[in-house]
Amino acid sequence: MVDLRLLRQFVAVAEELHFHRAAARLHMSQPPLSAAMHRLEDEIGSALILRGNRTLGLTAAGTVLLAEARLLLQQADHALTATRDAAAGRNGSVRLGYVGSALYGRLPGVIRGFRQANPAVRLELIEATSARQVQMLREQRLDVGVVIPPVFDAEDMRLHGFDTDRLAIALPRTHRLASSGPVDIAALADEAFVLWPAREGRGFHSQVVRLCAAAGFTPRVVQEAHGMHAVLSLVAVEAGISVVPASMAGFRSAEVAYQPLAGAEAAFELQLCLRADEASPAPLNFTRHAAEHR
Repeated sequence: MVDLRLLRQFVAVAEELHFHRAAARLHMSQPPLSAAMHRLEDEIGSALILRGNRTLGLTAAGTVLLAEARLLLQQADHALTATRDAAAGRNGSVRLGYVGSALYGRLPGVIRGFRQANPAVRLELIEATSARQVQMLREQRLDVGVVIPPVFDAEDMRLHGFDTDRLAIALPRTHRLASSGPVDIAALADEAFVLWPAREGRGFHSQVVRLCAAAGFTPRVVQEAHGMHAVLSLVAVEAGISVVPASMAGFRSAEVAYQPLAGAEAAFELQLCLRADEASPAPLNFTRHAAEHR
């Protein structure tokens, strides 16, 4: 087998047709380069270089070797680059799950920046509730999730802070409180609520229930829907009111009015979630990118 270093040296000599210039290009002295070319010819068993007093040329074998060596070295460089990119997570794929409200925060900017920095990585986006994402992560059908904590029964998961949001009251535009300004949640005690099943987002669901309990009532849930977009679509058709992330205030705003809730208890966090034993470079690269571009 011919050493790739010898082939690189031969290509330099063949392209320069001058040992001194080739040696300077390779950052080495001329005698070792001349010796290397003799060694290459001995290994191949054929003369490659036409040596003269002033100029050099290539034999027929040398001309063939030059063309083949260029292809071989190009492929070797490509193999090294692809391997390094794979190790650094700059190629491959990331299956990214997210709760619906995440699209109204910093997630789109993170995705855009990651795509620009890693154009060879295929990014697949999947909207799902927090509980569904954890299940899909466990089944290895997702690589990274954007969830609303707390995430229960997830000792096999790893969580990283990602974004913050606040709660808001969502009301149909025709509702008597839709244009009244900030609404105290206590004023909603007799209202019909549209929420999502507690099993699909226990942390967020329990926060809403706690807020209502602190105001002295239990929300009267008349309908459930899976996901924030579905909940707000039901609010838009006047099925009831809801408590949703304030970041979603632009969704169906012609039909839904949003009134932010004040107080520290109305704040909540979104987190990145991935398997504790996740070792694939591309998902880890996405997680690093999200952490570095806050």
